[in-house]
Amino acid sequence: MKTVIAVCLALFSASAWAQAAPSCPTLPASAGLQWEQRADASFIACKAITADGRQVLNVMLTSRDPKIRLERRLREEESTFSGEEIYWYKLDLGGQETTPAMASRRITVVELGDDQYAQVWINADSAQELSSMISLAQQLDVRAASAQLSAGN
Repeated sequence: MKTVIAVCLALFSASAWAQAAPSCPTLPASAGLQWEQRADASFIACKAITADGRQVLNVMLTSRDPKIRLERRLREEESTFSGEEIYWYKLDLGGQETTPAMASRRITVVELGDDQYAQVWINADSAQELSSMISLAQQLDVRAASAQLSAGN
């Protein structure tokens, strides 16, 4: 009897945790990427990893305004993310000239709703990979996870 109770409690705890921990958005199977996820009560961090272990797309959902200032002079591609119109920005290197390795990296911050924000950054190795990651980011829908995160506060 004690074993049955212990198993039931373990299953209930696992089920409650699964419901309490929002997950990263679904990646298309064709992307060849896998999420690494880390979450707590105030954020969900999703890192899209290639088969060789490289991080190419990162999404952080948070209930706090990240207060990241994105300067217009660094604005590049116009796009969408989770249904919102956005611009991708080059990284601010503090006045230093962009190196070839940094030229295909981008960042954006998206306000999804009251106390719902997404910070998204791309670590592409080439212009072709950058284009591919922007297209992938356009397909992601983070609203369910973001709303669940806000509801948990």
